[in-house]
Parts: sequence; C-alpha cells; structure tokens
Amino acid sequence: MKKFRRFVVILIIIEVLVIAISNAIYFHYSKNNEPQIAREEENGQIVYRVTYKNRTEDFYLVLMNSSIGTITLISLVACAFINKKIVKPFSNINEMPYELAKGNLSIPIKEQKNKYFGKFTWGLDMLRENLEDNKKRELKYQKEKKTLILSLSHDIKTPLSAIKLYTRALKDNLYDTEEKRMEVIDGIAKNTVEIEHYVNEIVKNSREDFMDLPVNNSSLYLNEVIDKIKVYYTDKLETLHTIFEVKEYDNCMIKGDRDRIVEVLQNVMENAIKYGDGKNIDISFSDEEDCRLVSIANTGCNLKEEDLPHIFDSFYRGSNIKNQEGSGLGLYICKQLMHKMDGDIFAKIKDDKFEVTVVLRKE
Repeated sequence: MKKFRRFVVILIIIEVLVIAISNAIYFHYSKNNEPQIAREEENGQIVYRVTYKNRTEDFYLVLMNSSIGTITLISLVACAFINKKIVKPFSNINEMPYELAKGNLSIPIKEQKNKYFGKFTWGLDMLRENLEDNKKRELKYQKEKKTLILSLSHDIKTPLSAIKLYTRALKDNLYDTEEKRMEVIDGIAKNTVEIEHYVNEIVKNSREDFMDLPVNNSSLYLNEVIDKIKVYYTDKLETLHTIFEVKEYDNCMIKGDRDRIVEVLQNVMENAIKYGDGKNIDISFSDEEDCRLVSIANTGCNLKEEDLPHIFDSFYRGSNIKNQEGSGLGLYICKQLMHKMDGDIFAKIKDDKFEVTVVLRKE
C-alpha cells in the first residue's frame, strides 16, 4: 500500500516536472522571438519590415498544457481506481495466507464484493473452513485414538498375563499330567484368540477413521474431470518427453464427487508416471451397461501377475517398486473412494502395458 502511494506521488511529480520544463522551453523560445525590424530596399525605395510573434503559438501552448493536464488527471483517476479496487482489497487479505499457515483458522475472511478479489476471498475462506474442520476432526480423532489405545491396552493385559503365567508354569514343569498340560495349552490358545480380537479392533477402528474421507455425490459431466486431467498432465508429460494421448469420447452425465474423481485419476496417473518406462501413457473410454469406464494405460509394466490381486490392499507394495518411495495406500484409497461413489476400480496387465480402469456410474 505504501509503495503504491509512493509510486503515485512520483508519477505526479514527474508529470508536473514535464509541464514545467515544457513551459520553460517555450518561454525561453518566446523571448528569442521578439518583434524584428528589417530595412530593405524595394523598387528603389527604402522599406522597413516589422516581424511580429505568431499568435498561434499561444494556442499551441494552451493545447499542450491542456493535453498534459488531461493525461495527469486520467493518471490520477486510474491510480485511484487501482487503489480502491485492487491495492486496498489485496492489502486487507495479504496477511491471511500467513495466518492460515500459522494455524489461525477461527477468524472468518470478509468477502470482497469486487470482481477482482470476490471469488479469491470466497475460495480462501472456504479453504480456511476446510482447514478448521480438518483440525477439529484431527483433534477429535487423536482424543478417540488415545482413549481406544488406553482401553484396549488395559484389556490386553489380562489375557497377556495369563499367557505369561501358563508359559512359566510349563517351563517349570509344574503340571505332571498330559491332561493338565493340554488344559494349559488350550488356555494359552484361548487368550491368544482374545488378544488377536483386540488387535483386530485396533486395526478396524484405525482404518475406519483413516478412511473418513467425505464424498459429496452429485451429477456432473465427464468432461469436467477429463479436461482437468488433460490440462494438468499435457504440459507435465511433455517436459518428461512422454507421449500422452486422451482418446475421443462421448460426453455423458455421471454420478460422483468431481474433486474425488479427479483425485483418483491423478493418483493413477502419478503411478503410471512413477512405475512406467516414460514412453507412453494414454486414456481410453468404453461403456459397460450403465457405467462409463475410464482406462489409463502405461507402457513398461514390471508388475508380476501374482501381485495383481493385491495392489488395492492397504500397505501393499508390488514387486515393481524398485527404489520408489511410497506408502502402499494410494490405490487402496482410490478403491475406497470409488466404492463411496457407487463405482469401482480394477487393473490388468496386457501386452507389456499396465492398465487401471476406473468405473463411473452414469446418471
């Protein structure tokens, strides 16, 4: 804001200097253009000629000053407009990204009603609300997680203590009959099953909370998601020298969450880039009953057939990972999201190509 005001002041000073210098030059020229008396001889007679200043020069002086003044006025109006519509609204929100980064999420962002920053501030406030909701959900999850762990830890101690006692008794040969030893072994097995049950509860609750991904199903056109994928990956794959082709398709109405479908397709595309040979990636389309199938295929498949049934399992990483980093959750999350949108996702290997097909439900 201060820099802009300084710029406006400098602009006004320059324009005033231009006007002053122009007038100084003009008046200097005018002084050198005083009336001149010339003595001439014409037809044998002596003639005196008086040359006067051209009065039209005053008109040009007024015209010049008026033009420069008009330009100055237009500049001031333009600067005032820019200040009101762009600089001032921006100065009101330029600290917000910094505040959001620090975690100050409770203060709403005042919506701007101008066409330059209205949508921007609205989107920024939506981002703030989402971050705030995620923060609350994370705090709630952490609390429930600690409560669950404490509760299950307490419950596990009982069968675990029993197993320790049984094993110590067996080690010290405290049971002299085979029947008694079998009873102890059965007790150990029973307590082991109980511990396994508690462990499964921990895994189940952790997985359910982990997959608490909101999905807002609605009706949308297929090109709304394909165009986003095409725009983003055309330039990216061009820099990687990878041939990228999106084959022709008939646009149709589909069911799902636009952002989640884009997320799924992006995840598949990133895997194609990461694990393919970088030569070719293409997106093709087909129909099956009331579904539209979107298939993403990449060349250079190193995945083994025996890995194929497990690639959508959580934390599973195939034999083609090489030294690539990853968590083994990407395709698992994709499958869970597609199920929430009444769709599906599957993969196959064909002709040295790895192909992932996303099944979208038609409206």
